[in-house]
Amino acid sequence: MKIYQISTLQALALGYSRSVVNVKELLEHGDIGLGTFEDVNGEMIVVDGECFRATEDGTVWEADPDMGVPFASVAKAGTSPRFDVEDITDIDQLKNVLTLKIDEDFGLNSMHIARIDGEFNRVCARSESAYRSQHVDLKEILSKTQRDFQFENISGTLVCLYYPDYMDGINAPGWHVHFLSEDRTKGGHVFDLDIANGLVQITKISHIEIQLPNEPAFDTYSLKEASGSDIKQVEQGNGKDQ
Repeated sequence: MKIYQISTLQALALGYSRSVVNVKELLEHGDIGLGTFEDVNGEMIVVDGECFRATEDGTVWEADPDMGVPFASVAKAGTSPRFDVEDITDIDQLKNVLTLKIDEDFGLNSMHIARIDGEFNRVCARSESAYRSQHVDLKEILSKTQRDFQFENISGTLVCLYYPDYMDGINAPGWHVHFLSEDRTKGGHVFDLDIANGLVQITKISHIEIQLPNEPAFDTYSLKEASGSDIKQVEQGNGKDQ
């Protein structure tokens, strides 16, 4: 199985949010995944071969095929066995359950993408509006544009992406989680949750293809300067100071 990734997280963290491919091109490479849109214009959730954009108030719309994509990861959904989870009271507990599962299968050094369909007592999430800039880092952009929101007693799907620690900077190490409601009207980047029950399927990924930007501006970014702590804060938390 292969993950197709657009650009790198270091580039996005340092403010490279220009389009690399469009949504139509992205979906040619996978039917499940997550990312963002040009100018960090909302959170991306790809489910069942469709791409959705969560706006700054948590409202979700199907993304236009011509929308630009500066950063995303997609894969083809696998056919691995599913397992049940219930009474998961916070996101750290969920990440521990998922990590234990991939560890049991000797997969901690591989990439994984998980889909969880279920009933949620609570989903705490965020998204953001567009901010056109160059060399303005992602942390600063999100401080201006992101909004937090909460959904309660809702059915939907989590898309959970895992990269191993040694790939830090290419993407965020550990689990990164986005949510899409069953009726496809609500969603965002998840920083906490409470799962009543869910059905989990994890696909192990052994190959990655990275599409880097092809314009000269990309080479003006010193990617090694991206702060690991800032990346962790904005990509795996709610973007606020911890």
